[in-house]
This record gives sequence, structure tokens and C-alpha cells, in this order.
Amino acid sequence: MQQIDLVSAVLMGLAGSGHCIAMCGGLAGAMGLNQSPWRLLIYNLGRISSYMLAGAILGSAIFAITQVSNQSLIIVRFAAGLMMILLALYITRVWMALAFLERVGAYLWRLIKPLLRYFPANAGAGRLYIAGMLWGWLPCGLVYSALTWAALSGSPQGGALTMLAFGLGTLPSMLIFGVFSRKLSTLVTSAGFRWVAGILLLVYGIMTCAVAVQQWN
Repeated sequence: MQQIDLVSAVLMGLAGSGHCIAMCGGLAGAMGLNQSPWRLLIYNLGRISSYMLAGAILGSAIFAITQVSNQSLIIVRFAAGLMMILLALYITRVWMALAFLERVGAYLWRLIKPLLRYFPANAGAGRLYIAGMLWGWLPCGLVYSALTWAALSGSPQGGALTMLAFGLGTLPSMLIFGVFSRKLSTLVTSAGFRWVAGILLLVYGIMTCAVAVQQWN
């Protein structure tokens, strides 16, 4: 199932392209990164590194839990499917339930955000990478949904790999955004794109929940 879960993580990243541009594209533009593809790449590699770190932490936690209960992964699989359904509703703007998780994540963000003043827009490559890592903790329902799939891996390595797959799924839109910002933004934030992506995620989420129910029985 690991390969299937990795595909799911990539799909979530691609489907959430519009959300990524809305959340991080403006930040990249404000830092002047869109003028340099290499600086934009370094910034995004830092962002993806934070995703991998969060995935590894969550994967480790689930690994510890599975040592106590063998059925815990089934519960996590159902939760992952449910989160994908909520993400589908979130992307299509039918129900913004994931906004609640973003508000919860905002408490951690308040602790991290002040550190950004040490990493200005003209920072060198190393400091720019760290700035990207800090932005990787920006409250985001899309990332939280992907983290449920990282938990599903049941190991720190699997969690990091899942979030790497998710990050790579978000990477094309962020990189192309730096060159074709206006045209791409119009495409991936359009209602048509959001509904196609949302329907795909909805179907996959329902299937995942169904698999979890079958495994439980």
C-alpha cells in the first residue's frame, strides 16, 4: 500500500496547486524570489524539508502506537480517507472545515513567524533555505491532510517519504508560478480546476475509508 499512498500524496499536492499559490505564492513574490528560479527552488526545497520533518515526527509517533495496537493503522487509514474528503470539500469551497485546523496551527505559527526577521529577502542561499523551512510551518489545511497519509506509513522513514512525495506534487505550480505567475494563477485557481481536483480527491477519500472499514471487519 506504500506506493499507493505515495501516489495519493503527489495527487494531493497537484490538486492543491491553487491553494499553494494562494498561500505561498504571494510570500515568494514579496521576497522577490520570482525574479530568480534558483532562489525560488532553494526556498521551496526548504519548505519541503519541513514537510518531511513533520512527516517523520508523525510517522514515529504512529509507529510507537502500533506497537501497542495492531488496529491503529486501520483507524489512521480511515482518518486519512476522511481528511481527503474534507480536503475535497475545502478545495471546492463546499465546506471549509479544514480552516479550523489552520486556526489551531496558527498558535505554532505565532512562535515561528518572528524568526523570519533574521532571514531577509536578500539573504544568501543557506539562510534562504532556512527561511523556506520556516515558511513550511505556515498553517495549511492541505499540508495537514497530507500529514495523515504520512502517519499512515507507520514509520519515520515512510512519513518523510510521503511528505516528500506531497512536496514534489506542490513543486511544479510553485516553480512555474515564478515565470508564468498571472496565467498559471488564473488556471489553477479557476472553479473548473478546483472542481476536477476536488472530485478526484473525494472519490479517492471515499475508497480509502471503504478499504479501512473492510480491513476492520
